[in-house]
Amino acid sequence: MADAMQITVGILFLILVFILTRYGITWRIKRAGRRIINDLERLGAQSPASAVELPYVKQQLIKIGMRDFKPTAMQSLLEGGIVGKVGESKYYLKMKPLNF
Repeated sequence: MADAMQITVGILFLILVFILTRYGITWRIKRAGRRIINDLERLGAQSPASAVELPYVKQQLIKIGMRDFKPTAMQSLLEGGIVGKVGESKYYLKMKPLNF
């Protein structure tokens, strides 16, 4: 009976770790999105004419260090219609989201 209890507790612990990891990744993507929006506001990129290049949005071939969530956050902002894209690498803020 003790072995079954240990296995059950172990499985529940793994499920809990998985769920907490997903919440952590979601939180980091939201934080990266807030930073992108703040950078666009600070640089004055409010229209397609004032679009700016953001070097950290590009995917890097060699990944050194911690995982960068800014490309993922930018993709979400583009799909959500919050950020617009001009050409290949220029971005501007279409609208400020209410919940950021």
